[in-house]
Amino acid sequence: TSTVFEWVTDKLGAQSAVLAGGRYDGLVEQLGGRATPATGFAMGLERLLELVTLEGNEISESSPDVFVACMGEAAEVKGIEIAETLRDNGVKAMCNFAGGKFKKQLKRADDSGARWALVLGEDEVNGNTVGVKDLRRAVDQQTLATDDLVAFLKLALKQ
Repeated sequence: TSTVFEWVTDKLGAQSAVLAGGRYDGLVEQLGGRATPATGFAMGLERLLELVTLEGNEISESSPDVFVACMGEAAEVKGIEIAETLRDNGVKAMCNFAGGKFKKQLKRADDSGARWALVLGEDEVNGNTVGVKDLRRAVDQQTLATDDLVAFLKLALKQ
């Protein structure tokens, strides 16, 4: 309904649409819900990256500094809060939302290229702590107070 847009390019051949969207005010109601005003869009991320490359810009693939592994709903909420705090302080953080046991999550953390894994479960949430595991050195996991995490990581990442 109403406003509709499409961003296209002539640099990608037949795959010209990069971004498109608009208003979908009647869609929810048509699907059986109550009338809900809405907007939406879709973006071809690969197409956008191709355009950036065609313009001569390099796309760097950098690994996160920290991978947050969580077990349980409360830990996921706390993990998101911690990740946002870390990002606000210049630490690149990635959260796990795929679930699974800690062993599988730590495998994902290692595969991500992160230097550190932060481990959050019910005990950590209740104690306002976080498990910190160095993924690149064979040292024991340590437990830190959540309030000390930013300072610890900023110092550790400088070394």
